[in-house]
Amino acid sequence: MNLNLAGKIIIVTGGARGIGFGISKVLAAEKAIPYIIGRNEDDNKKAVKEIEAAGGKAKYVTAELTIPAECENAVKNIIADVGRIDGMVNNAGVNDGVGLENGNYESFIASLHKNLVHYYLIAQYALPQLKKAKGAIVNIGSKTAETGQGNTSAYAASNGGRNALTREWAVELLKYGIRVNAVIVAECFTPLYETWIKTFSNPEEKLKQITDKIPLEKRMTTAEEIANMVVFLLSEKSSHTTGQLIHVDGGYTHLDRAIDN
Repeated sequence: MNLNLAGKIIIVTGGARGIGFGISKVLAAEKAIPYIIGRNEDDNKKAVKEIEAAGGKAKYVTAELTIPAECENAVKNIIADVGRIDGMVNNAGVNDGVGLENGNYESFIASLHKNLVHYYLIAQYALPQLKKAKGAIVNIGSKTAETGQGNTSAYAASNGGRNALTREWAVELLKYGIRVNAVIVAECFTPLYETWIKTFSNPEEKLKQITDKIPLEKRMTTAEEIANMVVFLLSEKSSHTTGQLIHVDGGYTHLDRAIDN
């Protein structure tokens, strides 16, 4: 499908690894130009190089998104470089295990900065350009906001905030023609997920326990499957879709996981 994204400048936070890199690659395949914002210079360079080797275009700016001033500078640098922003994907974050019983104020607030505050800041700094372009915003969220997980209060709270901001911004930005949606992830096998699985004494058995509970095909969602929905929502092909929380999760969040198929 031609999504008519050729030449569009799309910010992707955390766009050099995992789901974010999947989004960057699909954007480039659609002839858009993903502008990666990430904390690791080497990862950013590697991602751009791989996209270019596949025939696409990409750019990056290195920034630590937990620092508000770096969020502002990153967006300013993008505008100074290319002169516009046509859309954005808030994706960067980490399930950092800050729970209630064993957490504390400092780690809880730090996690909100890792996972929620920069969603607001990047969108706010990009907004003047998004108004000009009538660009779309897609927020990446997690099922933890709806299902809970245990021992991850700050991440769950951040994702509840992401969902709420999606609906709130969709209302606030109606008058500018800016659409705002979220793609909610459940079980997607990223490098971070692989690292977590390896913390168990029998990683293969633990992974099977998880995949056996995913109703559709008993398998993990791929980063490309997440990316395909994100890129569709950024495009004019989804021109009357806004304020939606779209679950790309094989039915994990809402279907009965006891289904025997």
